[in-house]
Amino acid sequence: MKFKREELRDFLDAKVELYNNPKFIESDPIQVPHIFSKKEDIEIIGYLTATIAWGNRKSIITNANKMAELLDYSPFEFVMKHQNSDLQKLEGFVHRTFNDQDFKQFIKSLYHIYKNHGGLESVFEKYATKDSLQLSIHKFKAHFFEINHLARTQKHVSDPLKNSAAKRINMFLRWMIRNDNNGVDFGLWSRIKPSQLSCPLDVHSGNVARKLGLLKRKQNDAKALAELDKNLRKLDPIDPVKYDFALFGLGVFEAF
Repeated sequence: MKFKREELRDFLDAKVELYNNPKFIESDPIQVPHIFSKKEDIEIIGYLTATIAWGNRKSIITNANKMAELLDYSPFEFVMKHQNSDLQKLEGFVHRTFNDQDFKQFIKSLYHIYKNHGGLESVFEKYATKDSLQLSIHKFKAHFFEINHLARTQKHVSDPLKNSAAKRINMFLRWMIRNDNNGVDFGLWSRIKPSQLSCPLDVHSGNVARKLGLLKRKQNDAKALAELDKNLRKLDPIDPVKYDFALFGLGVFEAF
């Protein structure tokens, strides 16, 4: 399907308008952080939810709600005040390959990030470059696992510098940073700009992007993400990742 750039922008802007509204939340994992109002609670449950956001969307939402329940609906307080004995209640949790051992490790690593690195926003802001957060994701992973940790858990945090598209962390960052008052993304992190975000690239958005001529590369990896980002920035340099709603909606809801 070939569009001129103006036509493509108009087509995608209309799809953004269609999907970027509170109705989107009803079937999306972002509904789980929307239960909370405190910044740190939203960040922590948002990060945990994004981490398990692969596979069946219904089971992602069910298991993310289960995580919130296991953390007593006070994720920040649980992370900061937990004793080792409190982690026993997480036993038995599983979402695909993310299990209770990983969950316990994430709680310890999140404590470390808030106690020693000023919190999630600070880490991502510290290493942000002018138009990218991919170095931030790499550095975040390094800090997340600089404490004693299980080797198996490392696979649950992607690294763009190892050619991963890091879809789930990019989605989490979209949730935290985009602020368009449409009621979906939170816009909690004011020190990082939406123009620095990368599109969460997965099978659906990748296939749609290829059909629209926004992406030529076949694999959904870091190189493909760089290509897609470049083309989305041509359509909107200030808020390129709003087009995630269009690509995702066309792929999942319209089987484009």
